[in-house]
Amino acid sequence: MEGLLTRCRALPAWATCSPQLSGYVPHRFHHRAPGRGKRLVLSRMFQPQNLREDQVLSLEGRSGELTCKSQRLMLQVGLIHPASSGCYHLLPYTVRAMEKLVRVIDQEMQAIGGQKVNMPSLSPAELWRATSRWDSMGKELLKLRDRHGKEYCLGPTHEEAITALIASQQTLSYKQLPLLLYQVTRKFRDEPRPRFGLLRGREFYMKDMYTFDSSPETARQTYSLVCDAYSSLLDRLGLQCVKVQADVGSIGGTMSHEFQLPVDIGEDRLAVCPSCGFSANMETLDLSQTNCPACQGPLTKTKGIEVGHTFYLGTKYSSIFSAQFTNVHGKPSLAEMGCYGLGVTRILAAVIEALATEDCIRWPGLLAPYQVCLISPKKGSKEEAAAELTGHLYDHITEAVPQLQGEVLLDDRTHLTIGNRLKDANKFGYPFVIIAGKRALDDPAQFEVWCQNTGEVVFLTREGVLELLSQVQVV
Repeated sequence: MEGLLTRCRALPAWATCSPQLSGYVPHRFHHRAPGRGKRLVLSRMFQPQNLREDQVLSLEGRSGELTCKSQRLMLQVGLIHPASSGCYHLLPYTVRAMEKLVRVIDQEMQAIGGQKVNMPSLSPAELWRATSRWDSMGKELLKLRDRHGKEYCLGPTHEEAITALIASQQTLSYKQLPLLLYQVTRKFRDEPRPRFGLLRGREFYMKDMYTFDSSPETARQTYSLVCDAYSSLLDRLGLQCVKVQADVGSIGGTMSHEFQLPVDIGEDRLAVCPSCGFSANMETLDLSQTNCPACQGPLTKTKGIEVGHTFYLGTKYSSIFSAQFTNVHGKPSLAEMGCYGLGVTRILAAVIEALATEDCIRWPGLLAPYQVCLISPKKGSKEEAAAELTGHLYDHITEAVPQLQGEVLLDDRTHLTIGNRLKDANKFGYPFVIIAGKRALDDPAQFEVWCQNTGEVVFLTREGVLELLSQVQVV
């Protein structure tokens, strides 16, 4: 037991519970039954399941589109459902995981001084024409006209909008800088060939931050600060990402880095030097280059999924829109800018791609839609007498471990065997699955506990279960 507790404490996915959120339990998510109190029960969850491979293939229309593990599993267990090419309905489990990810992002961004905003998805064409990106972005920019003939695009990014906002502030002082503004919103990109589910779609959620500094020196300090926050966030999720030098692309600027998760399905080709730690997207290197430019050691080639991207923009946008501040001498100066993106829905798919088995989803503890799944005995089985104990255990967990209120799910589908429900729970990836089986009838009752993220199975009394779960921390 002590060894299990130690290993659970050591898992990189456990993190500090938010005191503002841990005790809040929205009543609409709980289903009241006479004599049973408020319990979340699986039979009431909207969770369309397509657990057969042929059913999953038919969802996407063409079997060739199912080319990665995360896409297949997310469709199979009902995390997402196709709406149109490159667009997906995000279903309740996925929304819960995404809300948790956004809370982690908020914690990290606000810890470095970030302030949250929300900008319109519709962006006027004149802003994009001012930077020449209305034409240079090509067909990936989704364009439309309103009834008055005014042109807009559905923003894939918001450099123009945020810079115009800052330019409209005539009294910005150097004392207010650095200014770090960020949002988590839907973005749109007319991908020529959407694929890999949430990894490359036409509509997606992104965290984009924009920073404004008083000098190139302080702007580079801010750049390093945000990069460190990205590393901290990805470490908390247990993701072994690599920061690589990258091309500035259509966004521009003079310096850029990507945060890449090395996986075989990745579309980006990376070069990493084991000797000195140099790493780069192959786009920035000569394709024939085999030695590290920093130490001349051999480069190791791999593939990765880009989950984050940072840019030092300098005055590329502030000079166009006259985004100025009053400097220490009382004179107007152009703000030095940076922009920083995190693919929110892409991270959800990437963690499944990296952590899941071929058949079962595995979540970082911080992002798991529900932390605990309780499985009661099958109706009419020899163990049916333990059914009441399962309900009592549910109540004890939510009362004794307050951070797990709203995080415990009771699989009440008692027409199914324990084995069938365990198979489903394993596929969904709940970090802890607790079964009231034969040994629940012992004195004292022993519950079978499956710890999915450590691969261990133990039998614990009610007190042992509570002690184990008290170590779990959520956002």
